Amino acid sequence: MVKLKSTNSILLDVPYLLGILALLTFGIVVVYDASVVYAHTVFGGKYHFLFLQTGWVALGFFAAAITTFLDYHLYPKISLPILIGSIVLLILVFVPGIGVKVYGANRWVSIGAFTLQASEVMKLAFILYLASWLSADVVTRKKLVGSKRYSLMSFGFLVLVIAALIVAEPDFGAALIITGIGVSIYFTSGAPLRQFILAIPIIAVLGMFFIYGSSYRRQRLETFLNPSMSDPQTTGYHINQIKIALGSGGLLGRGIGQSRQKYEYLPEVCADSIFAVVGEELGFVGASAVVLLFLFVIQRGFKIAKNSSDELGRLLAVGITSWLAIQILVNLSAMVGLIPLTGVTLPLVSCGGSSMLVTLSGVGVLLSVSRKGGKVS
Repeated sequence: MVKLKSTNSILLDVPYLLGILALLTFGIVVVYDASVVYAHTVFGGKYHFLFLQTGWVALGFFAAAITTFLDYHLYPKISLPILIGSIVLLILVFVPGIGVKVYGANRWVSIGAFTLQASEVMKLAFILYLASWLSADVVTRKKLVGSKRYSLMSFGFLVLVIAALIVAEPDFGAALIITGIGVSIYFTSGAPLRQFILAIPIIAVLGMFFIYGSSYRRQRLETFLNPSMSDPQTTGYHINQIKIALGSGGLLGRGIGQSRQKYEYLPEVCADSIFAVVGEELGFVGASAVVLLFLFVIQRGFKIAKNSSDELGRLLAVGITSWLAIQILVNLSAMVGLIPLTGVTLPLVSCGGSSMLVTLSGVGVLLSVSRKGGKVS
């Protein structure tokens, strides 16, 4: 195996990039396939979401090109303003005339003709800030946080504030993902294992507090725990339609374009529930192939982190890869009934402009680490 290492290298991790391109191409196809009925019914044209998704992927590529060729060592200088700006966005979602309320949730900010999902921006901003902070050398870190104990308190306070703002939207799924990202970066930076053990019950207690503090989250949990007791036409409708779609796919699927659940039976058909259509049309074999492609991308991301030549690059790579891995795990687990439905989309595949734009920006940061800070093998 040949290994090349150069801080001035222009080499990218090609296998990782090809994996991302494969997922994006598959996503465009399946978004069109899943949304064709809904798009024709609501917007009068079956290509509505195809054009939207293609446009967002193109914009995402432009953003990824910028972050790929931007030296990631600049992030410690700009990560704090980016984080503060993202917190401001999380607050603005509640401001009338700026925040946009959809399905009872205040998750979007209106910027001219566009709407931006604030929690998606926060995912990347949080990674940039946390990696920049925790990658500082020992002397600088002591100046910033004073002690290891204070470091844990500062980290916990930051995560709690951000998670609370997102839960208030409400968006428990995004809060869960950001908490997971934070834990991944914090303990990768060398925090003692005993702090991790201490954090588990605290996170669990806070999670239950947030769940039972909301009637709709409590209802989702109760539906998950007692599916036979839920009303199949109300609280249990969504998960039942997902199960029908996945069960109908069998081993080899109904065939591409042959989904029946996309005919206005399956809610959020091209967003949260898109994997159900994949399973219905491609079956267990096709769905497993998609999961394997995701696993390949995650494996390459952690390999970039392992081969990074400095701590900043390593933590950035861990944060972005953990982000994708946790979000994929949450979405797929909800689809197969391992956890309650959370409203979390499938990265790089589901339709959604904010998610695509920010996710591809994060992919560019990871490619920047492989280009300038690591080894290509």
